[in-house]
Amino acid sequence: MDIGGTDTSRLVERPDNDTYFMKMAELVSTRSTCLRRKVGAVVVKEKRVLSTGYNGAPRGLRHCGEVGCVRARDNVESGTRHELCRGVHAEQNAVIQAAYFGVSIKGGSMYATNFPCVLCAKILVNAGIVEVVFKDEYVDELSREILDESGVAVRKFPR
Repeated sequence: MDIGGTDTSRLVERPDNDTYFMKMAELVSTRSTCLRRKVGAVVVKEKRVLSTGYNGAPRGLRHCGEVGCVRARDNVESGTRHELCRGVHAEQNAVIQAAYFGVSIKGGSMYATNFPCVLCAKILVNAGIVEVVFKDEYVDELSREILDESGVAVRKFPR
């Protein structure tokens, strides 16, 4: 079909904003060095990406692939004892990256491949994130309570 001199048969369907930003979070998750779960996060404000983060060891430290996973070694159940991990969560890294470069994320939205844990939920609330859009579930009822009580909007990304 020809519209005003443009051959529309070769146009690719343009993704909506949620799809666009969630695909970015999925791409960011491919940088994860975690052996158990690959997570990516993108902070967006006014349809612009402000920062990204993925889960893995702090900068300059050896990755879990090199030293092993403490949580796997000690059979730590998913969703518990978050402090028993070398890794920094994707959501935390996105907030840290923004702070490191002096970028305010107050009033922003976070797109994350997984629902945030309670530690990340508290950080997101204090960082001024107003919305969390997540793709995959992560069981953490306290996290849900905190996000709900704080007024942070939470939406599951429609598959």
